[in-house]
Amino acid sequence: MAKRENKVFFAWEKRTGVLGFFGRARIRQLLVAGGVLTITVALFARESDGRKVRATRAGIGVMFRAVSAYRADHAGACPKDLTELKSGGYVAELPKDAWGHTIRVVCPGQKDKVGFDVMSDGPGDELFSKIE
Repeated sequence: MAKRENKVFFAWEKRTGVLGFFGRARIRQLLVAGGVLTITVALFARESDGRKVRATRAGIGVMFRAVSAYRADHAGACPKDLTELKSGGYVAELPKDAWGHTIRVVCPGQKDKVGFDVMSDGPGDELFSKIE
């Protein structure tokens, strides 16, 4: 008769290699928590950028309405500088984009040769101002 060995196997002893490492309960929980944290941070960063873009669009809209009202009151003439809009009561203060730059007005516009263009410098210029 052959001698029979009694061997007790534990769950963590059966799994070996990479799949066994990731199959362990605590490691799995840490990986899931890390994945959820990574996704949360990525979504927050994307939403933060979206807020900046929406705030800048709102400022551009305010400036567009102010310049349109100024031109309606001054026979289609554009303001010489943006302080005319403020002193004339068209805006309470000159709107800034989300990156701290004053919103620009180009008259006559590059896209609208008869009218005007309202634009923001966007986030790119803050990189150059930090370098200089």
